[in-house]
Amino acid sequence: MSAWHELGTDNYVLETEGSLLNTGLVVGSELAMVIDTGCGPRQGREILAAVREKTQLPLVVVNTHAHYDHFFGNAVFADDGVTEFWAHANCAATIERDADNQRRFVATNEPEMAAGEGDAVDIVVPNAIVGDQPVLVDLGGITATLFYLGRAHTDGDLLVGTNSTLFVGDLVEQGAHPSFEDSYPEEWADVLRHISALRHRYEFLVPGHGKPASDEFVKTMADTMSTAVRQATQSIRDMPNDATKAIPVLPYGPEQSRWFIKRLQETNAQHGRAAGGSLATPDVGPGKTGFYPSS
Repeated sequence: MSAWHELGTDNYVLETEGSLLNTGLVVGSELAMVIDTGCGPRQGREILAAVREKTQLPLVVVNTHAHYDHFFGNAVFADDGVTEFWAHANCAATIERDADNQRRFVATNEPEMAAGEGDAVDIVVPNAIVGDQPVLVDLGGITATLFYLGRAHTDGDLLVGTNSTLFVGDLVEQGAHPSFEDSYPEEWADVLRHISALRHRYEFLVPGHGKPASDEFVKTMADTMSTAVRQATQSIRDMPNDATKAIPVLPYGPEQSRWFIKRLQETNAQHGRAAGGSLATPDVGPGKTGFYPSS
């Protein structure tokens, strides 16, 4: 477990081992807010221990989205007395519906969580819900703003803004390609541009994984994704029965590119925008539907 890095007064980030998950901590005079709890009880306990080195205040938890590495540690915090778990409505619904299907992804590092056997392995569904309107959470002397910019990495990505720092979950990922398995690529690019437009309000931007990101990094990520949307859309038009031929020209790795094309086809079909012929879904391999461990 890495040391805490202070980002501004009473704002911290803990970069964990393995997936390099960033857990945020915002400390007020009455409450402290923990942003993302890890991929199971083992990691969750490490995160909680690190939090308790910084503060003994009562805690509230935010889950930025419904991928296992961001909420499987919730039960550890519930056992510590946390009763308020914040998330976007779509995130909470996905956790309630689909969390058990994600257990298989943690079999190596969190065998108890994978099996659903042992302490702190229950699925804790967020119970403090954010919709389309921002919610202000008063921590005592510091206010955290929880808000939603639309579908992007998932359909329920929640951002947390403070006086100095913007925690964005996996809307921004530094050091690896974005994960597209549950994404809305066209809308994600728009959300990234919206984040860039907000950057003047915040000194620091914390991605879900990797190092704090600059405004230029976010703009480049948005431009790259928009370019990939154009390239893949053209390939879908030109080769509707084998759009995977676009993979070599896309600016992502082969696996991410397959998912990118798949999700672009699916989301276009949902909106009736797909052009020409049959939209063949690329083969993403056995067992690789829905959530995927790289997310």
